[in-house]
Amino acid sequence: MRILITGGAGMIGSHCAEHFARGGRNKVIVYDNLMRSKIFASKKKSVEYNWHYLHQYKNIDFWKNDIRDISSLKKCFKKYKPDVVIHAAAQPGVRFSLENPQEDFSINCAGTLNVLDMLRSFNPKGTLIYCSTNKVYGENVNNIPLKETKTRYAFKNGNGVSETLTVDHAGHTPYGVSKLSGDFYTQDFAHTYGIKTGIFRMSCIYGTRQFGFEDQGWIAWFAICYLLGDKITIYGNGKQVRDVLWVDDLIEAYDSFIKSPLKYGVFNMGGGGKKTLSLLELLAILEDITGKKVKVAFKEWRRFDQKVYISDIAKVQKALGWKPAVTPREGVLRIVRWVQENRELF
Repeated sequence: MRILITGGAGMIGSHCAEHFARGGRNKVIVYDNLMRSKIFASKKKSVEYNWHYLHQYKNIDFWKNDIRDISSLKKCFKKYKPDVVIHAAAQPGVRFSLENPQEDFSINCAGTLNVLDMLRSFNPKGTLIYCSTNKVYGENVNNIPLKETKTRYAFKNGNGVSETLTVDHAGHTPYGVSKLSGDFYTQDFAHTYGIKTGIFRMSCIYGTRQFGFEDQGWIAWFAICYLLGDKITIYGNGKQVRDVLWVDDLIEAYDSFIKSPLKYGVFNMGGGGKKTLSLLELLAILEDITGKKVKVAFKEWRRFDQKVYISDIAKVQKALGWKPAVTPREGVLRIVRWVQENRELF
């Protein structure tokens, strides 16, 4: 197969590229503009590492450009006519979207439409995986009744968020709106043009080669702070909870959808109710693994933050015969080891 991965130098994208390139069985095209550090106002290089890391695979081609560049995108699709597109390119920062709503829109919404339309034009029988987000549900998640324990908040009824939760009548942040727009466009290209599309509304995805920042990639960010001895700032009381999913488990779900007879699907994607972490619980795990303590400062809650988000993954489990394997503690340990081995990057 010919597999095009937009945002292919990001954490999810680079792991997808490696997964499908192994064994030389596919031609993989990594498409990325390498602007992640700019989005998070970091002077350090981040995805450039993944870009160079992937050069070990001879069956990966590299296309350094922006999904908003129609001319470049058209040349790429015309040359490769990909069988599968994994659309991971995005502006992932909530704060960036609040400060730059037009650029957020141009990347996440207009960029997604560009990718969809190129696939429609050059291989309408192809498959597209859209990396969506739990933020499409906006503040509706905060209407679910909660209970509070010593280290976390939890849903009172114990269930996760299913795909039936409405996306309407709620604040989303520009990021949530732009990603929801891309989500809707992807759905519509399935219904209108018959393109096979899988929409995965992801909770917290984490893994090695993740360059975390305070605004995005919180597990990696906390691990980096612990190993460098940097102070951590928690907005709120630290009891907020997310279900967490190791990146390789995510890619197994993508692969299963690509191989499946399904023509269309919208799936909430995460670790589910059995694989969750609060911020306080992550701090405890990191202290235990590293034997270190760091200074922790608490500040006011950030607007639009969700106290609890846990995916109900029953639909994707049934549809694809899939289930997550890596436990939160094992995943955090893997990240700590990777950061230890690559301290010079941070």
